[in-house]
Amino acid sequence: MTDHLDPYEVLEGYRKGIFPMGYMDAPVFSWHLPEQRGVLPLDQFHVSRSLALTLKQRRFTVTFDTAFEQVMRACASRGAEDPEETWITERIVAVYSELQKEGYAHSVEVWVDDELAGGTYGIHLGGAFFAESKFHKVRDMSKVALASLVEHLKVRNFALLDVQYWTPHLDQFGVTEIDRNTYYWQLREALKLERSF
Repeated sequence: MTDHLDPYEVLEGYRKGIFPMGYMDAPVFSWHLPEQRGVLPLDQFHVSRSLALTLKQRRFTVTFDTAFEQVMRACASRGAEDPEETWITERIVAVYSELQKEGYAHSVEVWVDDELAGGTYGIHLGGAFFAESKFHKVRDMSKVALASLVEHLKVRNFALLDVQYWTPHLDQFGVTEIDRNTYYWQLREALKLERSF
């Protein structure tokens, strides 16, 4: 636990394979290093029939880095019965917004009828992207955001999409778990690459 969170300390954490989370009921942060890491191999992203149909219909618009803080705040409040339970605190928002200005943090926005309907955000270092959270206000738009992120990273030859933890929800997209040593090897190789988001 720490009561201080600095943008460049956060970047150094990602380089070492750890990431911070905040607490609404206390001005402290904890660093996390999962024993089993959730990753989404970019060449194994699975698109369901329903998502494929949604993508084909194109009843949405996708942008990048146009509403970063909005996406973060929507992720913080997504579906929570009690918004006070979110780990995306005001300090987390401030730090990641600073990293966005510095070119390290990025967002994907999905718009429906000119309203923010879904999105995701994360950190970019080298050939690695560390996805933090996603949300939707319109059905399937968080899935559209993830699919758009995957395609964006594939086009730019990224090597690693880290989603932190495997969940049954993420399993449908092809997210898998790898042990810590395998993750460190993949992270080290990805960080050697020079990639532009």
